[in-house]
Amino acid sequence: MNNEAVYNIGVVARMTGIPENTLRVWERRYDFPASDRTEGGHRLYSPHEVARIQWVKQRIDEGMQTSNAIRALVQVEEEGRFPNPITAQSTTQAAMTVDDASSETIRARLFEALTAHNETRAHQIIGDALATYSVEDIILSVIGPTFTAIGEAWLDGKINIATEHFATNHLRRQLLMWRQTAPPAYPVKPVVLACAPGELHEGGLIMLGVLLRRLRWPVVYLGQSVDLPDLASFATNLKPAVIVFVAMTEVTAQTLSRWPEWLPNDDANDFTVAFGGYVFTQQPEWIEKIAGQYLGDELAEGVQKLDNLLHDLNPLLR
Repeated sequence: MNNEAVYNIGVVARMTGIPENTLRVWERRYDFPASDRTEGGHRLYSPHEVARIQWVKQRIDEGMQTSNAIRALVQVEEEGRFPNPITAQSTTQAAMTVDDASSETIRARLFEALTAHNETRAHQIIGDALATYSVEDIILSVIGPTFTAIGEAWLDGKINIATEHFATNHLRRQLLMWRQTAPPAYPVKPVVLACAPGELHEGGLIMLGVLLRRLRWPVVYLGQSVDLPDLASFATNLKPAVIVFVAMTEVTAQTLSRWPEWLPNDDANDFTVAFGGYVFTQQPEWIEKIAGQYLGDELAEGVQKLDNLLHDLNPLLR
């Protein structure tokens, strides 16, 4: 059962047919439904909680008063008679507000909203997509390609740098929220995520961190342009299982190639180094110039390789 809170109140209102204000009133009056909160104070609901709301609404539609319907829900749960939670995919297909729910259509509408500086619309598009797709699907099929499209539009002169910053920062905030609401991490050595020295493009690294956390692997995110001497001292103290580097250009790949000078793999530094990034997909000859494990040309491939590696390092978690 997926009990992770991922749906915002607007999505839940559309999924259940219960107005947002009514959900807020119920929460204050009856302590129902249960919700988590983002750092910004916004409510998030799990698929299981959506199923509980739908059950209560069915009783109200049958003529039961709200307070009695909620008490009835508590009773059937105590007696173990509440049905298996309805999964997001099977119960919320009709919640999509777009005619074509394909990821391509969602990407196009998200790109349009972001380049029009319409943050409210962009937030709604992602929220509606959550009613049908998993967070993982949205990251791989919507967020990642949208990052790429935004970058390409800026390079082609179709949007200015201010719009590029607006769009990427919106996507970054969404990813960070998903990382913060991920399930508890395993009590094992963490994965350190760092951009190569001089590398400022961190979108792919953030997505990797979110996907790993959703697999319950502990992640220490260092972000943009991490100096190798500083990282060496940090790694010696932290003792991570894996260090992952991202490089997007020849210049940053060249700098990254020197990592063994600062991070010798010895008894004091027993970790695996992995790497990926745009430069390696466009110029594969750079793969052989970097010591460590190449994570592949696609984000999904990199996540799978790291998941396999971490399970090999922690066989009791299999």
